[in-house]
Amino acid sequence: MGLHCITWAKTFMVGIVPGVRVDLVKSLTGYVYVMDFSLLVLRVYFSSYHTLSLISELRLVITIIPSLLPRRHRLATFPSSCHHCSCLVERHAFIGVNIGTDLSDMPHPTQVVGLLKAQQIRHVRLYNADRGMLLALANTGIKVAISVPNDQLLGIGQSNSTAANWVSQNVVAHYPATNITTICIGSEVLTTLPNAARILVSALKFIHSALVASNLDRQIKVSTPLSSSLILDSFPPSQAFFNRSWNPVLVPMLSFLQSTGSSFMLNIYPYYDYMQSNGVIPLDYALFRPLPPNKEAVDANTLLHYSNVFDAMVDAAYFAMAYLNFTNIPVMVTESGWPSKGDSGEPDATSDNANTYNSNLIQHVLNKTGTPKHPGISVSTYIYELYNEDLKPGPLSEKNWGLFDSNGAPIYILHLIGSGSVLANDTTNQTYCAAKDGADEKMLQAALDWACGPGKVDCSLLLQGQPCYEPDTVAAHATYAFDTYYHQMGKGPGTCNFNGVAAITTSNPSHGSCVFSGSVGKNGTFFNGTAPALNSTSADSHGQYLHSSASTSGIILIGLLSWYAVFL
Repeated sequence: MGLHCITWAKTFMVGIVPGVRVDLVKSLTGYVYVMDFSLLVLRVYFSSYHTLSLISELRLVITIIPSLLPRRHRLATFPSSCHHCSCLVERHAFIGVNIGTDLSDMPHPTQVVGLLKAQQIRHVRLYNADRGMLLALANTGIKVAISVPNDQLLGIGQSNSTAANWVSQNVVAHYPATNITTICIGSEVLTTLPNAARILVSALKFIHSALVASNLDRQIKVSTPLSSSLILDSFPPSQAFFNRSWNPVLVPMLSFLQSTGSSFMLNIYPYYDYMQSNGVIPLDYALFRPLPPNKEAVDANTLLHYSNVFDAMVDAAYFAMAYLNFTNIPVMVTESGWPSKGDSGEPDATSDNANTYNSNLIQHVLNKTGTPKHPGISVSTYIYELYNEDLKPGPLSEKNWGLFDSNGAPIYILHLIGSGSVLANDTTNQTYCAAKDGADEKMLQAALDWACGPGKVDCSLLLQGQPCYEPDTVAAHATYAFDTYYHQMGKGPGTCNFNGVAAITTSNPSHGSCVFSGSVGKNGTFFNGTAPALNSTSADSHGQYLHSSASTSGIILIGLLSWYAVFL
């Protein structure tokens, strides 16, 4: 996979040996990202007066080196405006989780964040810009996608000042403490709120203009999640195209995404594709289960083999955009998942199938498999969803897409191998920090005061009327504070001592609605300040679907030879 479509100018930097992360390469046409590299980096700098021979040697490095790399380390490009070639960035693909709030017992924001931290979830998408959640997410490093709900879309799309006020209240007020990276404008607007389609692009532009005015447009991207149902004739992917009736909206929207370096957001639900196929789509194909070559779907136009619905839909989106002459906009999947329970007419909505789909999806993304059209270029994906939402209308399956229940207990234990600690939701063998039996009460009180003060533990749940107030004893309150601090500090050595009045235990000290940080499958409370409770409901759409002279050439060749010396 060479970078033959790039015209180089001025300075750039390129990573050669796997292991060192190189963030940016600047070119005349845009940017090239090289991620996930580690042992060594070759940095080459060119002036704008470089010779043709230097350009040729540079391209030699770029086109030969990737062929030596494992697929997951290969280079890819994503120019900011490259109309004459098809280039994409291999960004650091991630797995995130959607957080819906249609629960009769929605956890407090600090509990939600506790669960996210316990599960090493570093990317979340909110269906609103709830102040409580944004405060709770502050200083956690968790990357947050917030949303303009559909019911606020008309106002923002018709008024630049309304959009500016929205950004001021929901972004500027929280950034950078809360790591907001993305703003989703509505959700599946074209299919669920078609009357607002006429102002969708205006809303995108108004919000982006407000970010520009606040000098945040480089840090925060703007896009809008769309339903995969907009893509017609999705198989074979090479023949896919968007519903032409929406082209007057899609063309300017794609132009906006291209000009701002934003992603094309798509909701992909193989479960629905499978259910509606009347047996044409095999269950294994929908669930990412391994298929023998003769069972894979083949695109007769490209001869690409597809082993799952997800990849086919992602490539269909790429081809549909190419049909409209947009070939350099990356796809981001904003929703995908599988229900764990369903009605009698939904026999394949089972915890086993949900586990299989989500486990395979997570590994597919994090292993950088990519798609047949763009191998090695993974698509960042948000799983639908964190919690089961029991207040969702519709069939039973609508209430059962979550990875956890409202108490933070896993609905099923994901089967993950090689995906690090992300969503390793096997929460067995937990340890806690508790007050020692018979400990001196004055020493306990002093330790409690320290934990809730200098220790920066959020002890608001110990106040009268809050879940952990009872039993109203120093030992009980101290145990809550000790355990929260213990988990807040990553259960490190010496974090459960408190001058000898605390000890580690395997007994869960949770009681009633007072849920402790280390509880089996439970939410934690790691937030170091108070946050208001969630005060708005989910508006989610789910279910509708990297200066020199000629001597630089020597540097390049030395680097190239060094590369061979390492690997030969």
